[in-house]
Amino acid sequence: MSQVALYVLAAVALCGIGLAGLLLGRHLLRRLMAFNLMGSGTFLLLVGLAQPDGVADPVPQALVLTGIVVALAATALALVLIRRWYHLSGHSSLDRGPDP
Repeated sequence: MSQVALYVLAAVALCGIGLAGLLLGRHLLRRLMAFNLMGSGTFLLLVGLAQPDGVADPVPQALVLTGIVVALAATALALVLIRRWYHLSGHSSLDRGPDP
């Protein structure tokens, strides 16, 4: 098995686990973690496909680095929104809770 195939298989596994967690999870923090896991799989795929000859291409690496920074900022924003939702509704899922 080549190195690129190993990267692709690991990336597909991460994206699959993240998608399952995103669709099946009810808790907002678990959904956020699953979404971040899908993003990590995508980053791994981009890095793995960017080095077919064993020599890394700097452009995809720069794009992945930028994507990691954007994902970190989006995760921080999502955590703030989840916290605000919890303080407003009293529960941490999007299921309809008891009427006030």
